[in-house]
Amino acid sequence: MNEKKTRELSRVDHLYLVIKEMAISFDFKPGKRINEVELAARLGASRTPLREALNRLVAEEFLTFQQGRGFFCRELKPREMFELYQFRSVLEAASVRLTCEYATAAEVQDLVDFLDQTGPEDGGRSSAELVALDEIFHQKLMALSRNREMARVLDNVNARIRYFRWVDMDARRAETQGEHRKIVAAIEARDADHAVQLMDLHINKRLDQITSAIKESYSRIYMAS
Repeated sequence: MNEKKTRELSRVDHLYLVIKEMAISFDFKPGKRINEVELAARLGASRTPLREALNRLVAEEFLTFQQGRGFFCRELKPREMFELYQFRSVLEAASVRLTCEYATAAEVQDLVDFLDQTGPEDGGRSSAELVALDEIFHQKLMALSRNREMARVLDNVNARIRYFRWVDMDARRAETQGEHRKIVAAIEARDADHAVQLMDLHINKRLDQITSAIKESYSRIYMAS
């Protein structure tokens, strides 16, 4: 690959990461068309790498594209969020079952140490900080399943539900780490069925809970502007 092409790829990767964070945090308002000219000027980008980055985000479902109209910010839809939570629950249930089989005692102890170092929650952390720590815990747990494809998919799901979780965490900060400790204890005991049950209870949400939290999410998005 020649040097020019390498620079182009690096530029696309940079734009992809910057715009992805903008999409995750809803710097673009839900359902609104993205003005490519304004975005290019804001990021100091030319049209070709910007388009490549936007198309990657469409493929990963952070943005949408309408033929003849352009790129749009995704919307927070209750049913879609519900299905993402269902999928995450299935994915992480599979991961803890594999973790019970493959994780060493030292690796499980590392999870306990991580929880000791990052908790308990004293009310001083923001919701975004708590969600970041929660994601790290689940990524560590997933890594112990020895399945990189599942880990890659989980990263995508986590990013797509992150803003929603920033809102939801306000109601869950008191329970989250205790639930993590119970999951780790079940893994330590090599009780896969109990670990799966605990993970399911930890993740799953009813559609009405999601609908309520999405209303709060929209309120925060538009209050921020």
